[in-house]
Amino acid sequence: MVVSDKKREYASKVVSYINTYRSAFIVGCDNVGSKQMQQIRVSLRGTAVVVMGKNTTIRKVVKDFLKKGNEGHSIEAILEHVVGNVGLIFTNADLSKVRDIISSNKVPAPARVGALAPVDVFVEPGPTGCDPGQTAWFQALNIPTKINKGQIEMISRVQLLKIGDKVGESQAALLQKLNIKPFSYGMGIQKVYDNGSIYDVAVLDVKPEDLMSKFMSGVSTVAAASLALGIPTKASVVHSINDAYKALLAIGLGTDYKFAAVTAFENFLSNASNFVAAAPTGGASSGGAAPKKEEKKEEEEEEEVGGAGGLFGGGDDDW
Repeated sequence: MVVSDKKREYASKVVSYINTYRSAFIVGCDNVGSKQMQQIRVSLRGTAVVVMGKNTTIRKVVKDFLKKGNEGHSIEAILEHVVGNVGLIFTNADLSKVRDIISSNKVPAPARVGALAPVDVFVEPGPTGCDPGQTAWFQALNIPTKINKGQIEMISRVQLLKIGDKVGESQAALLQKLNIKPFSYGMGIQKVYDNGSIYDVAVLDVKPEDLMSKFMSGVSTVAAASLALGIPTKASVVHSINDAYKALLAIGLGTDYKFAAVTAFENFLSNASNFVAAAPTGGASSGGAAPKKEEKKEEEEEEEVGGAGGLFGGGDDDW
């Protein structure tokens, strides 16, 4: 009886979330502990709600909701994605901000034997704190070492694990000895449910400017193809009109056939001042001052030459 009451309460809560929130994240919860789950709930408080439960229970609640007068509701799209250790995070807030909150809640974790490495793991060179008697153990892992001040020291950077590798006993023991926690776990967003659409979380990184740029690139491609094939489209009609206008201007300039645009263009061409670039005032003044300075210098040199004649008896008055 108590179990049935809990199930009804759970189902009622999920149905209320479906009716209240327009969006939801489908998240994977592998390696997420209860304490971390509580921290995630606290960080999302007031922004989103986290729903966890057995997959069969979640699917049953959604199916019962659809049967009770809600046939064709968009929430049906999540059923095929409720697989594995997953949960739902319902929200009406900005999806990018909620995504950032979810992604930021990660905790470091040690490498456990048998676990698959989610990232590449490297061990940096330096002292290990191990006594020289454990040298053979490092050699078994193909790690070059030396003895320095009574302890084993690694002499080069070593890649211990690659993405997807299974953690072995020796690798896990070495990372534990070095007090290295190479992995970090948190909720991983698998899919985004938004107003009936299901898409990857990477879509949230697409900005309106990116969409406009892609759209305009497509319009340019369609216009180019239309002009090349001679098939008018909405994308190419602007270019066709511009080309026709240029052709009419060329005809008007080369013949006696005139219209308003041709006359205005001829008036522009007939005025030579329209083609004269504005002379730089600063450069002209500085450029004009230079020759005067040189002339003055030449005059000074001439005066000096004339004065030198005084060495032979004085100036012109003496002659």
